[in-house]
Amino acid sequence: MTDEIFRQDAYAKSCEAKVVAVSETGIELDRTVFYPTSGGQPGDTGALETASGATIRIADTRKDRDTGAHLHIPEDEGHGLKLGDAVTAEIDWDRRHRLMRMHSCMHLLCSIIEGEVTGGQVGDIKSRLDFNLPNTQLDKEAITTELNRLIERDAPLTASWITDAELDAKPELVRTMTVRPPSGAGKVRLMEIEGIDLQPCGGTHVARTGEIGRVRVGKIENKGRQNRRINILFDE
Repeated sequence: MTDEIFRQDAYAKSCEAKVVAVSETGIELDRTVFYPTSGGQPGDTGALETASGATIRIADTRKDRDTGAHLHIPEDEGHGLKLGDAVTAEIDWDRRHRLMRMHSCMHLLCSIIEGEVTGGQVGDIKSRLDFNLPNTQLDKEAITTELNRLIERDAPLTASWITDAELDAKPELVRTMTVRPPSGAGKVRLMEIEGIDLQPCGGTHVARTGEIGRVRVGKIENKGRQNRRINILFDE
């Protein structure tokens, strides 16, 4: 399996790696800084630089549903990489950092809204979370104020691990109704925002809430009788 460097260090922008498999579905490396699409967070884009100086643009990163292989999807199928080739894998850092900021902000939103999460999508410009909130009125100005208050608090974010059994014994940690945290490997990662939020998450995050920057709530939409969608944007 690919050594997923981003799990331990979300700020790692590049790494040296070797090609361990090449197929029509993508390029697999022995180690990578590229986050694959999952949990509502898009896969990283970037490039693989070869020893000869060639640049192979990566348009997306995904995990194979059947094998769990970590696949880097090239823009050009005629990239010429083969088994054993050495490459430098480098993500599009500006895009990733915006996704990290947004993802952390969505955890703050979860701490404000009392309702189960029914869906969501992390974006580098706009993100959304859907909540099961029947007969509830939401004030977007009040939510915006509270989000920015928590951001300005500059609380640290830290990761820890619990076993699958420990998570099963604490179902209140899981806020999502439709997506279960990744389990089956024996342990699950928890992301904690000190004094604010704690929930299972495998995505990439900033180190402190202050790094998110100011945000604002856009539209609050009714998506069905019980579903309320809250859109978040950077206020830059």
